[in-house]
Order: sequence, then structure tokens, then C-alpha cells
Amino acid sequence: MNELRPDMPPADVPSRPAPRPPARRPWATYALIGLTALVFLLQSLSTSLLGTDLPLAWGAKINALISQGELWRLITPLVLHAGILHAGFNLYALYIIGPQAEAIFGRWRFLTVYLVSGMGGVLASYLLTAEVSVGASSAIFGLIGALLIFFYRHRKALGEFGRRGLVNLLVVAGINLVLGLSPGIDNWGHIGGLLAGALLALVLGPDLRLERVEITGQTIVSDRRAFRRTWPFALLVGLVILGVALFIRRPG
Repeated sequence: MNELRPDMPPADVPSRPAPRPPARRPWATYALIGLTALVFLLQSLSTSLLGTDLPLAWGAKINALISQGELWRLITPLVLHAGILHAGFNLYALYIIGPQAEAIFGRWRFLTVYLVSGMGGVLASYLLTAEVSVGASSAIFGLIGALLIFFYRHRKALGEFGRRGLVNLLVVAGINLVLGLSPGIDNWGHIGGLLAGALLALVLGPDLRLERVEITGQTIVSDRRAFRRTWPFALLVGLVILGVALFIRRPG
């Protein structure tokens, strides 16, 4: 794959460049993994010492309690899990998908997509199923949805790298949605997170363009949709999610 360098003269710029996102340490991903692991440790200690999982009781998606105004339950399920296998699978998925998403979207945009799309998944679960649910999977599906949009929008500029990323994500999403048809898995949360992540990527995700600097003759990759200009939309989506949960009552 040909990569663009700032010192390349215009004549050397390939006709179909495939710019990759800049390398960044995925500190936000590591922070989410650490927080989720810490909460699961607290769940385990609570169960062992007190005989009941207090974090889960206080934060799980329980429709009747959300209908009573406990709106924090739209986001707290993202750090709660129903067992070590559940937690381990989601933490591994975040470890695999998170660094790529954070490198592409940037730290703050990555966190916004994770949290808001996760809330969207919990809202879909609240509206469409009465089952109690927890887990980071709705937010992880939000990252998958956002990456799908990114790779689709930039499939020509990213060349083979972009096409391969798009196909891989479609396969991952498809397999996990099929697995989500199994009993006990909240597939509505997965679908809601996927759609919310895709929507967020459409309106606040990177919009990369090749630009030539006239003075120096350099060709650079620029993001024409800076996060500082688009974050109010993410805030609006979050407020809409809260409003829907507040005004649409679902019994448990």
C-alpha cells in the first residue's frame, strides 16, 4: 500500500492513495477496559461478601425502574456484566476493535460514539424487550457501526485496506447478530447500538480529503469535519435518548 508523506512532490502522489489513520496510543480504550474490569471486580466482591450483586442491582437495564425515572440505567449497563465469560468476551472485543476505532476517530470522538451509541442500544432494548440486560456489547456494536460507515465513505481513498476493513467488519457484525439470536442474548441492544454508531459516524465521523498545499506543493490528508464543530449533534442525540426513555413508559 502506498502511503502519503508530507514531503512527496505532487508528481509522486499516487492516483489512488490509501492513507491510514495516524498511530495513537489508545488510552481511552485502555481506560474503558480498566473501568469495566474494575466494576466487574466490584460485582464479584459484592456477590462474595454480601451475597448479592449490588452494582448490578443498582445499574442493570430494568424497564420498570427506568420508567420510574432511573435514567442512569441507560448508561450504567455498559460497565456491568452477567458473568466472567460475558465480561471476558466483551473486554476482548473492545481490546480488538477499540484501538482501531480510537485511532480513526480520535480520543474524544471515540468516547462519544462509544457512550452515546451504547445508550442507543440500551434504549432499543428498553423499548423492544422486557428482559433485564447488562453488558458493553451495545457500545461495541456502536463502534462497529461507526467503523462500517467510515470504511464505506472512504473505500476509494483507503484502497484495499479500506475494502478489507469493510468486509471484515460486515462479517464480524453478521456473525455476532446471528449469535445474538440465541436465548439470553439481547440482540435488540446490539442492533440499536449498531444503528446509533452508524448514525453518529454519518454526522460527526471523520470526513477525510486529500488537499494540496499551494505554497509548498505538499499533499496532505485533512479531516473536513472537525469534532469541535459536530459534538453538539452527539449531545442532541444523547438528550433525545433520555427524552424518549422519560416519556415512553415500559413496564418491567
